[in-house]
Amino acid sequence: MSLSKLLRVLHRDISYFFTGMILIYAITGILLNHLKDINPYYIIDVRKVEFELPTDTSEISRELIVQKIEALGEPEVKSFYYPQPSTLKIFVKDGTITANIDEGTALIEKSTRRPILYQLNMMHKNRPHSWWTWFSDIFALGLIIITITGLFLIKGKKGITGRGAILVIAGIALPLIAMFVFF
Repeated sequence: MSLSKLLRVLHRDISYFFTGMILIYAITGILLNHLKDINPYYIIDVRKVEFELPTDTSEISRELIVQKIEALGEPEVKSFYYPQPSTLKIFVKDGTITANIDEGTALIEKSTRRPILYQLNMMHKNRPHSWWTWFSDIFALGLIIITITGLFLIKGKKGITGRGAILVIAGIALPLIAMFVFF
């Protein structure tokens, strides 16, 4: 088998094998670039409701809080405290309720994991000391092989000795410039 054929076979087969990983990293990379626009991990639901409590906080008991929370459809009160004299912070399953005692209102904040995107992002972030770390390292090595073999697939003026060289130099220069200018 010639070197050229070996490079094509390696490039093709490794690319096929890592197609799923390449798509996962590309999609989650886009999501991580736009954290201000979308939370790729959780769906946050915030709503304001009426929540009447006695203005004298000594009259507020755990039983009263549980009763009020159950009326809102929340299953359990984990804990609560007063961060400020007229503010009651209540921790419930998957969220918090911040009650403004003076106004008689509460802000309910609930978070739920985004299906699929949460898991994909956790795969992208990776956790050290797991089998996934080893797989991710093998994937990175696969990307290096795909890149290097791809450089030599096309010969002549459109390959690495012609137009390809200009594109490779530009592709390396752009992140280097960005690294020094923006980071």
